[in-house]
Amino acid sequence: MATAITVSKIKPNPGYVLVEPAKVEKKTASGIYLPDSHEEKPQHGVVLACGAAAMDHGVKVDCPVKKGDGVIYKKWGGNEFQIGEVEYQFLKFEDVLAVVSK
Repeated sequence: MATAITVSKIKPNPGYVLVEPAKVEKKTASGIYLPDSHEEKPQHGVVLACGAAAMDHGVKVDCPVKKGDGVIYKKWGGNEFQIGEVEYQFLKFEDVLAVVSK
């Protein structure tokens, strides 16, 4: 019997973080609705889970973010994973470019 995957059950492997990308605006500030074909994937989101420290050439690299942090990440970084209608991103520590202040 297969169990349903939920975000709360996911623990990224060492060296990875799980991010929920920001929602894409379908309407411009002036009120014009954009078609789905215009949609560009966001490069920022919220960290949902962090993996353990990773080893890089014998050097321990701690996770640079924590759960709940807003982050900006590389445009072509990460791997997508979909649960229901939401598409999440698994990012390597090095794919995280910045932490957004609250």
